[in-house]
Amino acid sequence: MSTRDRKDLPPPGSDCTSAPEAPHERRQRKEHASRNQDEALEETFPASDPVSPFVPAKVPK
Repeated sequence: MSTRDRKDLPPPGSDCTSAPEAPHERRQRKEHASRNQDEALEETFPASDPVSPFVPAKVPK
């Protein structure tokens, strides 16, 4: 597994031609990304709920 994101540019002086991704590497990468996305969603859950527009009426006196 790589220590950098796939979208990151390669370090200076390295060759840009890398071996194609093996099927098991692709599956591991996809599962890792999915777990990260699920975790991020869980961490932001309260903020992802829409604000309720309901305002209770005052009790008449």
